Amino acid sequence: MGENSPARFTGKVVVVTGSSGGIGLEIARQFAAEGANVVTNGRGAARAAAAAAEIRAAGGEAAAVGADVSTWEGAQQLMAGATTAYGGVDILVNNAGISMIASADELDPAEWERAIATNLSGPFFCARAAHPSMKGRGGGVIVNIGSIAGHVGFPLRAAYCSAKHGLMGLTKTLALDWVDQGIRVVQIDPAYIKTPLDVGDQATAGYDDEAIERRTPMGRFGTVAEVAAAVLLAASPDASYLTGSCVVVDGGWLAYGYL
Repeated sequence: MGENSPARFTGKVVVVTGSSGGIGLEIARQFAAEGANVVTNGRGAARAAAAAAEIRAAGGEAAAVGADVSTWEGAQQLMAGATTAYGGVDILVNNAGISMIASADELDPAEWERAIATNLSGPFFCARAAHPSMKGRGGGVIVNIGSIAGHVGFPLRAAYCSAKHGLMGLTKTLALDWVDQGIRVVQIDPAYIKTPLDVGDQATAGYDDEAIERRTPMGRFGTVAEVAAAVLLAASPDASYLTGSCVVVDGGWLAYGYL
């Protein structure tokens, strides 16, 4: 809990997609620690329930909804579950995402579709499904979790980079479409964060910890707690004039242009 902003989210209903582990789980934990009613999510109901149970064991309030948010039906299912549990949605964090590493000439079209569905269509579906509740409650906040891959290109990541570039356009457009309804839309773009997803990527993408630490001006990976702290700030009243913007959490990675 922030020292100067205790319980910033008391009574707010926060839905975090892909929150059964990694960055998403830490975001859910931090919202719960600041008073929110959190809805955890994963494709599998059991993992979502385990995350909610962990939050409740720590003294927070959480309910779980298993749903595949890469589909419109799954997004509707998630928001319906949030409404059943807590009456609506105030804050949506579109965190669910998958990696996709392959040379463009070898990328299976089905895998391209899967990456776009999860990383780009899913955030739109969830935002669209949450919109009626937010509008009815007088406003809300949507935080999309992007990536530095939305700002630059990376080898072997045609689908991933395309989705994250597209997410930036979605963030800007939703912010404009819904600004007069009191709904803010912000994007948080992490660089390399040490998670199980990153460990898996290292096995196929040709990089190691030393390469990332050398390339990053701060000389280290980011942490899930640092990304979550940025999300909570963006979702808080302290960021009330922030919408349509991308906040990069990268230890100086994008600013660095040297060899």
